[in-house]
Amino acid sequence: MIISVFSYLRSASHQRTLNQTYFNRVAAIEFAVRYDDGKYPRGFKDADLVLLGISRTSKTPLSMYLANHNLKVANLPLLPEIPVPKEIYDVPKNKLIGLTTTISKLTDIRNNRLQALGLPEGSNYASIARIQEEINYANTIFEVLECPVINVDNRSIAEIAMLIQEKN
Repeated sequence: MIISVFSYLRSASHQRTLNQTYFNRVAAIEFAVRYDDGKYPRGFKDADLVLLGISRTSKTPLSMYLANHNLKVANLPLLPEIPVPKEIYDVPKNKLIGLTTTISKLTDIRNNRLQALGLPEGSNYASIARIQEEINYANTIFEVLECPVINVDNRSIAEIAMLIQEKN
């Protein structure tokens, strides 16, 4: 009888641990959704990580992947026309990760995106000049923030996540 009580207590304790892990993961996913795309910059201070990058550098899918590994991740799109929120300068450097890509890869990705949305090719969004401007702007922000930068070209989300873990 005593053995069965101990077995029950051990399994009940184990179940509680699994439930807490589950709830932590759900909280991390909710955090990633809430602070996606630069929404509510006040949340940057509560993030385990803040991903920065121009459009189509996998910020959102990477945030969700990392959230599934219990990390609270916010992400911030970088656009030359929109100044970065002042809150980003208060985030410790070890919590910031810049994401970048090459002009040729981004041109292909954005043209495919335009086609998928039924929009005409030749949009400024996919122009080489515009992409170069965005990459230059992002590189300037990365330098100012002194954050590590990962090139996401031809890398899976899991590979990028592993590189982030190596940098932190």
